[in-house]
Amino acid sequence: MRTDRRQILQAGAAFGALAALPMALRAQSFDVVKIVNGFPAGGTADATARRIGERMTGTSYAKNAVVVENKPGAGGRIACDVVKAAAPDGTTLLLTPYSMMSIYPHIYRTLSYDPFKDFVPVSIGAVMTHALSVGPMVPASVKTVKDYLAWSKANPDKANYGSPAAGSTPHFLGALLGLNNNVDLKHVPYRGSAPAVADMLGGTLASTSTPTGDALANHRAGKVRILATSGAQRTPFTPDVPTYAEQGFPELTTEEWFGFYAPARTPANVVQAANAAINQAIKEKSVVDSLALMGLVARGSTPAEMEKSQKDEHTRWGPLVKKIGFTADS
Repeated sequence: MRTDRRQILQAGAAFGALAALPMALRAQSFDVVKIVNGFPAGGTADATARRIGERMTGTSYAKNAVVVENKPGAGGRIACDVVKAAAPDGTTLLLTPYSMMSIYPHIYRTLSYDPFKDFVPVSIGAVMTHALSVGPMVPASVKTVKDYLAWSKANPDKANYGSPAAGSTPHFLGALLGLNNNVDLKHVPYRGSAPAVADMLGGTLASTSTPTGDALANHRAGKVRILATSGAQRTPFTPDVPTYAEQGFPELTTEEWFGFYAPARTPANVVQAANAAINQAIKEKSVVDSLALMGLVARGSTPAEMEKSQKDEHTRWGPLVKKIGFTADS
């Protein structure tokens, strides 16, 4: 009788676990998931959201569709505000460069969101370098960063560069380049890289500091020239282009990631389901290849790894921002 009773109890426990399983799965699976991205269509942020989102569709996290919603403006902060206010139920994710989370706290006296309290890290999705590019306004004889600095000194009225946002990593790389070399490089902020590159192509802007991928197609077509990239090593996308460090500017060595966030208080099991879907998506060859076309390397993480990286970058950029002297009121 004892054995029978024990078997009955074990069977009851097993049935209880099985009965609970569908509830857990339902808590992690949604008909439609929205990825909010703070930059215009056509750029690297948009590409990351769309390529990864496409492969998340049909998973146990997002059953039917993943929709990308572009909310450009305010240097990516509008998208952060949208996701901060979203229901913490797993149906809305933010895709953003780490600038909005790690650098902006140093430049805005008050942010409408707290990067460390209003969001939950889900996963890194892709990693990029940044590039200094020049367009038709700059003579073909300018082939290196030192050439560009010399040309800028000789042409102070034309010495400008565009970036995807004021306070972004590309903005500060250009600012540090000018500051450290006593060259007045005038910064022109844009709402994303695409319009900056368009102005450079049109000859109304001398150069851009943007994610490498945003200048890649025009570089390959010979319409613009990438003079340097910011990684520790040359990118596989521009093996002909030396890094900043190779050209004598090691302080400009940096990589930046695009990461997915959920609103604060999103349940841990939902975050884990989203993390699994993202990391599975970036293993797909189609995703790896399509991101590579934009100069992006597909790379995932755990939520904890992403959180640590965010904090590390926040610590790193604090003194650099102070050196540059930029604030939102500048």
